[in-house]
Amino acid sequence: MSAYALDKDLAEAARSARAALVRAIEATGVWAGDPVWRAAFEAVPRHLFVPYYYVGVEGGYERRWGESPDPRTRERWLRGVYADAPLATRLRDGELVSSSSQPSLMAMMLAELGVRDGDHVLEVGAGTGYNAALLAHRLGDDDLVTTVDLYPDITEAARQHLAAAGHHPAVVTGDGARGVPERAPFDRIIATCALTSVPHAWLAQCRPGARILTPLATGLLALTVRDAGHAEGHFLHTPAYFVPLRGEGRPDREPVPLGGVPSSARDHELFRFLLALSRGSLDPQEAYALWNREGMPARERYGITVSGEHEWAWLDDPEGPYAWPLAG
Repeated sequence: MSAYALDKDLAEAARSARAALVRAIEATGVWAGDPVWRAAFEAVPRHLFVPYYYVGVEGGYERRWGESPDPRTRERWLRGVYADAPLATRLRDGELVSSSSQPSLMAMMLAELGVRDGDHVLEVGAGTGYNAALLAHRLGDDDLVTTVDLYPDITEAARQHLAAAGHHPAVVTGDGARGVPERAPFDRIIATCALTSVPHAWLAQCRPGARILTPLATGLLALTVRDAGHAEGHFLHTPAYFVPLRGEGRPDREPVPLGGVPSSARDHELFRFLLALSRGSLDPQEAYALWNREGMPARERYGITVSGEHEWAWLDDPEGPYAWPLAG
């Protein structure tokens, strides 16, 4: 049995599971402002994009495969595919390098992207191709969608998955931080990998007024582009944890020493966000003093400004007293 062809019982189970997933996402209210996304999630079968995935087990990972000879294993695979949960899809030397994001988070990000008919969209982090398929369905024109990923095996698999779902957007192998200049200009850029700063190449490839939505510092940043050298925006309220953007000049970061920070703050989700956002500019004690003084501020109070070669994070006001350079 091909990964793209389910037997009759499993195909019926997939339709039922997909409908249940759509109802669960709708119940969160994320589509209230742009209900057209419901049709995309109803139409695009997630199982075409995750023929296998990995689940954590003691001592490592276990592979769940849609072509397993054991029908019970195939059923478990399908239940996992349509759970509202992220799925680990690529490992390299025991390290996760690609995943299929949690569907409800994908739905929220796509709704927040503010896609309009006719928009040219760049997705950074092709992953399985599922997000690109949702975008292509929403826009009704595959040529409006470009997706890029660093590794050829990931882009080739995404291309195959997309074709199985009946979509053929531009799938590019390359460093996502450099964008895809040959496909520019873009009206929207969405990243499905975590960044430490906003790549200037993205702004240069955007039309004025374009919107960029990207994970950064365990949050989701929504930027409005003024021109090739200027953009500004706030973080959304939700936490977001993604595989880091990989490419040249982006080494792994060492853990930050937290000596002097009270234990009550160390594991607080909002303090960890500020710690990631201020890394390289504020030491942990300074970050804690700000966080404590300002009443444990929520993500929406923070923002990012890009102006020429300068890029800084801020609390409440880009020109206010709480601003610091964003260390990429």
